[in-house]
Amino acid sequence: MPTSAARPLRGRSMKHAHRSLANCACESAPNARKAAGVDPELKDANQKRLRRIEGQIPGLQKMVDEDRYCADIITQVASVQEALRGVARNLMKNHLHHCAAKALRSGKKEETEAMYDELLELIYAHLR
Repeated sequence: MPTSAARPLRGRSMKHAHRSLANCACESAPNARKAAGVDPELKDANQKRLRRIEGQIPGLQKMVDEDRYCADIITQVASVQEALRGVARNLMKNHLHHCAAKALRSGKKEETEAMYDELLELIYAHLR
């Protein structure tokens, strides 16, 4: 049987895929998912970045309302998208350091395979 890294994805969305996976290290209670650990510095950086992004959105709305030059709006949209990618990178770093590491060290084959599948789906979903 191939390893999960070589196994093709099952064509499910993350929402549906994770329900069928074994409990990962992040599970704290049925239907309540929490991170196994959260790096306080990363959390703070994410919160600051998200507040900054939140502040950019009204500016984008105003640019659209005022019929500003499309290229200028697109440039600002790209800026927001890059900021969101930065948040996603921080979240992935935290997930790898805490949740994934805990699942992979668990020694439980089902938990390990579930984490490999989850990581592959995250990577494939965000390569677009």
